Amino acid sequence: MQWIEPVTLLGQHVILKPLDESHHLELSEAVQDGELWKLWFTFIPTPANMLAEIQRRLALQQQGQMLPFTVFERQSGKVLGMTSFMNIDAAHHRLEIGSTWYRQSAQRSAVNTEAKQLLLSHAFEVLNCIAVEFRTSSFNFKSRAAIERLGAKLDGILRSHQIVKDDILRDTYVYSILRSEWPAVRQNLAFKLQMFPSSVESIS
Repeated sequence: MQWIEPVTLLGQHVILKPLDESHHLELSEAVQDGELWKLWFTFIPTPANMLAEIQRRLALQQQGQMLPFTVFERQSGKVLGMTSFMNIDAAHHRLEIGSTWYRQSAQRSAVNTEAKQLLLSHAFEVLNCIAVEFRTSSFNFKSRAAIERLGAKLDGILRSHQIVKDDILRDTYVYSILRSEWPAVRQNLAFKLQMFPSSVESIS
């Protein structure tokens, strides 16, 4: 039995379900909301490449390296995006939360805050992780700000870490939350979620 097994995580605003090939049409539609694949500093699949990306993530799941999720809006059942546990290190009880994207209309809402709360709760309280990591491009200012708002701390910067579009080299910011920091982060996330309505209108 693997350390991490597929699981459904249920929140007030979102449901994280294990990624499945049957989700590919809805994910292809979701990624067109904002044409997210045009962001040069990150890796987001085009509608045409969505099925291949799903298959890539599921192959990594079979290897024990990733546990990918599809993010659904709880009220409407609409697909909002994807996220994953990745770079799983079972021996040292560490993992990364990443490969995340949401349709543009779901951004700046309760979606990301609650999705991260669900993932972090599972990582620290069920999997007993020592640390959870986050990585993002130096140019992804929105993502860096969101990670910092969670309460994650910057571990360092990996210079010329990855090749992105047009052979540009990406610097990667590496953040983490430690097990000892989780109680404060959990309280912070709960406080932030109180700022959102208890029942939100369906995302257009």
